[in-house]
Amino acid sequence: MNLNDAKYTKYALIREMMETPSVIAGFDAAVAERFCNAVQESKALFLTGEGSSRIFPAKRAIYEKMRKNYKVPVITEGATQAMEYNLNDVTVFAASNSGQTKEVIRLLTKLHSGGHKRLFGLTANKDTKLEQLSDATHVLACGKEDAVAATKSVVEQALFYDALQHLLEKVTLESLPGAAGAFEKALTLEIDPQITSRIASAPVIWFAGRNNGVAEELALKTNEITRKRSGYLEGTYAVHGIEEVMNADEVLIWVNPFPDEEEKFAETMEKGVGLKVIAISPRPTRFTTILIPDSGDFSPYTELAAGWNLLVETGLALGINLDKPTRARKVGNEYKPA
Repeated sequence: MNLNDAKYTKYALIREMMETPSVIAGFDAAVAERFCNAVQESKALFLTGEGSSRIFPAKRAIYEKMRKNYKVPVITEGATQAMEYNLNDVTVFAASNSGQTKEVIRLLTKLHSGGHKRLFGLTANKDTKLEQLSDATHVLACGKEDAVAATKSVVEQALFYDALQHLLEKVTLESLPGAAGAFEKALTLEIDPQITSRIASAPVIWFAGRNNGVAEELALKTNEITRKRSGYLEGTYAVHGIEEVMNADEVLIWVNPFPDEEEKFAETMEKGVGLKVIAISPRPTRFTTILIPDSGDFSPYTELAAGWNLLVETGLALGINLDKPTRARKVGNEYKPA
């Protein structure tokens, strides 16, 4: 992507993507401090929401907890299934940019009426139903998004959970300006037109990668940005049977490949199915690779930025109006007062 080219800047989606490095650089980790006591007094941190408000922010938080052995357990689930859970002893964070997501409001209404005392909201808007039902609410600083696909808000939600985890562990976040620089570099990398063309011609775009929210979120963004079918294949699921129904004209984008599994993916995907594997990685791989900066703990953010870049180039190659999907809405399932 190129901010100096009107081909890109005419779209709200791209402008909001390009605002994200500033969101990262200017993020104040102290905003999460007032929530720490409640989390420490409970058995776990439960992160809920729908779509982009949950996939990357919550799953990245779980990935970091497991990778670093943080003390506080982190759990996530969609708000409707969470209605069936006993959440009495956990701190609940409900993320909804609109503050009006039906599933989230329904869950918080149930918990609030049951006397739950650790209900918190994460939103981009003030004075919402979410805020009414929460004991406290953090309003994101990134500002309103005009594009249907959430971008900068997804990253700020993840940063908020990141800050909360670091405060609970009494450790400092790494350099946010450094993370912002790596993010911007991945976002503005020049993508080989042959890669874009191959993806644009594929009827299905598969994503493989860690269960840290990156590949799964990109699979959702594929629908919203390129209007193509997509699928997320967690971990090494791609080589455990689904190849039976994959076709050679499809493409698989593998985020940060596991080095020990590259040979198997090449054998099963490229040789067996005949499809193209494209890697997003901080190191060269045996596949066609989009090389991104190695940003340490912030790698999932950088990977997400590279994926956005790739999807935007694909959408533009297809002649799609990135700001006007036919069916998708900014609030997928909106709460309506009775």
